[in-house]
Amino acid sequence: MAWVTKGQIERARQVDVLGYVLAYEPGHVKRVGSGYRLKEHPSLSIDRNGFYWHSREIGGRTALDYLTDVRGYGFVEAVCHLIGEQPSERPAMRGSTIRDNHTAPNQRAPAPDAKPPPERMPFQLPVRHKDNKRATAYLQSRGIDRGLIMDCINHGLMYESKPFHNAVFLGRDENGKTRYAALRGTTSNFKCDVDGSDKRYSFLLPPGNPNSRKAAIFEAPVDCLSHQTMCKHGLAPPFDGWRLSLGGTSLVALEHFIKRHPEVKDYLICTDNDEAGEMAALRIAGLPGIKTERSPPPIGNDYNEALQAMQKAGRLQNRARQSGGPSL
Repeated sequence: MAWVTKGQIERARQVDVLGYVLAYEPGHVKRVGSGYRLKEHPSLSIDRNGFYWHSREIGGRTALDYLTDVRGYGFVEAVCHLIGEQPSERPAMRGSTIRDNHTAPNQRAPAPDAKPPPERMPFQLPVRHKDNKRATAYLQSRGIDRGLIMDCINHGLMYESKPFHNAVFLGRDENGKTRYAALRGTTSNFKCDVDGSDKRYSFLLPPGNPNSRKAAIFEAPVDCLSHQTMCKHGLAPPFDGWRLSLGGTSLVALEHFIKRHPEVKDYLICTDNDEAGEMAALRIAGLPGIKTERSPPPIGNDYNEALQAMQKAGRLQNRARQSGGPSL
């Protein structure tokens, strides 16, 4: 029976409906005043506060509400679509999951004549903005080294999209063709994979040494860059290996990486300090033919939180030294 965890549901609820619609269904909406209307349902309005279907008198704030109430997705299908992960087929533990044959808490049934979700759009990269200033500034505000950001941009691994200034993290196949793109909002918590992305080719940072036999596994591109920043600035032990983002906790990208790089044998498992991250770490450790070491974030939930906490502590120590006070 397909099911999802509470952590997966919470991550899905963080996706705002306006950001989702503009990224996934731009051809299905039209601009009306300060918001948008769904073309096939003109009485359905969408803005930064959520959506409201005036003729049906229903509404919601999240993309999860929109998919279940308007597009007719099953709850588990909607959650997995938004976070880019697959449901589990194992029996759910009591109180820890939502099953597909149950109605989610506070979930409204879709309208009787609700249309099925539109066909999934083929993979198409978002339009590039004329520059990458907003995305660069956003990542720097998260503590990531500017030089590393520019390396990603110059090597075609990241760019800024328009009109919403999302950071777009790219993944390429063996022939250098872009097959995957992950969006990260720079002004909101919006994040999702671009429809049609092939998760086997998730965001991947190459090592300085092309013959490296090491790899580190993270849940998100920002965590890859955060760990790279920590190593560059002496906040973590040196590491010259591949850095792979799973794009969540699915192992699809990792399993494909292992096939592409049989020479890599040593893996650092750097998934998050939460239930989903720990479960992913256990699954990775159980993969055959590789040697693994758990290396969770030393502080906070993920490597970006750890990076920012360490940088803040360093700034406080510097201020204390400059003022002649005791070091923290």
